[in-house]
Amino acid sequence: MSVDLKRGETLPIHINMTFPSLPCDVASIDAIDLSGKHEVDLDTNIWKLRLNSHGHIIGTKYLSDLVEKQHTTRNHDDKEHHDGSAKKPHKFSFDKDAENMINKVKKALENGEGCRVYGVLDVQRVAGNFHISVHALNIYVAQMIFGGAKHVNVSHMIHDLSFGPKYPGLHNPLDDTVRILHDTSGTFKYYIKIVPTEYRYISKEVLPTNQFSVSEYFSPMNEFDRTWPAVYFLYDLSPITVTIKEECRSFLHFITRLSAVLGGTFALTGMLDRWMYRLVKALTTPSARGAYR
Repeated sequence: MSVDLKRGETLPIHINMTFPSLPCDVASIDAIDLSGKHEVDLDTNIWKLRLNSHGHIIGTKYLSDLVEKQHTTRNHDDKEHHDGSAKKPHKFSFDKDAENMINKVKKALENGEGCRVYGVLDVQRVAGNFHISVHALNIYVAQMIFGGAKHVNVSHMIHDLSFGPKYPGLHNPLDDTVRILHDTSGTFKYYIKIVPTEYRYISKEVLPTNQFSVSEYFSPMNEFDRTWPAVYFLYDLSPITVTIKEECRSFLHFITRLSAVLGGTFALTGMLDRWMYRLVKALTTPSARGAYR
């Protein structure tokens, strides 16, 4: 082990998740870190696949231009709301694009559509979080689609979550995690401690990567919550780097172990032979009483 001296590098986050009850049109990946960087609806190297109610792929779409379109819709809606607030302060209207999106997502929900999100996030090597939610939506649009935060189902399956390339023997604790909600909703939070790791092959090649530990927490929604359900991954980095080395044992070590095994085998065989001899002798030798008769 040694102190982690990496500076100015990015942290790759490989994700592959399925949301069986969240349509792709409303699912977004947001990220924020301690440096103050906040990104909404990340689209670089992130893809999503539409799934039907049986989990089969029914379409593909690259996560791009969605947030820009939604932001344009949001700004346009906010402007209309502001201009008309003097006459009708509680009225909110949607443009045609927003109405089409609402109808599209409602139809997807009725058909039981889900979404598979996968790709790679490159974030700064500082503590932060990324989360999958409907936070990129205009709050009024989200209200029209779901009818309230309690109806947003963030059930999910984590097929793969890692923070770098894999090495032999690596086990990522969140792989194949399944969390399904029934007749309820809430927010999942995974608290992740990332440990920088170097894997050194016999060929002297070094593979820089990361392993991690995790704990999780689920917070159910209640009628007083003002937040919307989401799946959070909150991560922090350890200051210590772990080094794992591949070693090739020498031929002398092999001979020593082979000798130990052979020696143990002969010793055990000798013991069994003595026990069998004594047992047979005890069974075949007549007793003293029988000899006097």
